Amino acid sequence: MNIFKVGDKKKAVCETCQSLTDATFLLRNVPFSDGSGIVKKVLAGVCDKCDEVVLIPHQSTPAIKKQMDVQKKAVETRVPAHMVDMLNLASMELGGSTDFSNALIKYYLHNLSEDKTSVKSLTKYLKSDLAKGEAQKRISLKGRQVSQEINNIKIKTSIKSTTDVLKAVVLKINDDVFIHPKTQIINNLKGVAAAFA
Repeated sequence: MNIFKVGDKKKAVCETCQSLTDATFLLRNVPFSDGSGIVKKVLAGVCDKCDEVVLIPHQSTPAIKKQMDVQKKAVETRVPAHMVDMLNLASMELGGSTDFSNALIKYYLHNLSEDKTSVKSLTKYLKSDLAKGEAQKRISLKGRQVSQEINNIKIKTSIKSTTDVLKAVVLKINDDVFIHPKTQIINNLKGVAAAFA
């Protein structure tokens, strides 16, 4: 494996220039291709013509992995035991196992965050009797976008805490699956559960 230093040069194909070009290794902030984050001050090959990053040397992989792991840090909260039971029941109703419950929450977080599902009704769930109770069980979610999606929902709803966002989402899932069944959502979720199994 070649180890490159700042200032070293290498030939590389530049997508922007659409040609083989000289690249100089420099420390750069490099965004993830999906736009979900950025790795700061990582060694990268930069096109000498257009100043775009054209390659990442293998030696930069640990720094990139470290940043990705930070983004995958678990979001953890404690909720009343009956909420975990509701999630497990919904998961089974949709054809999944209890292991599907985290994917179910992440599905809702994504759709609520992206406005594919209205977030306006979330606050009403926090006023219900089911939102109350001693926090006895833990919900732990991992994923690169989970924290950002929860923050987006907080902004859109003025819900202050992560725990309250997750409580509201669990109660919405219960409402959509059991109380006021939404056929289209249920069918979509059955498909996701089948793929998850």
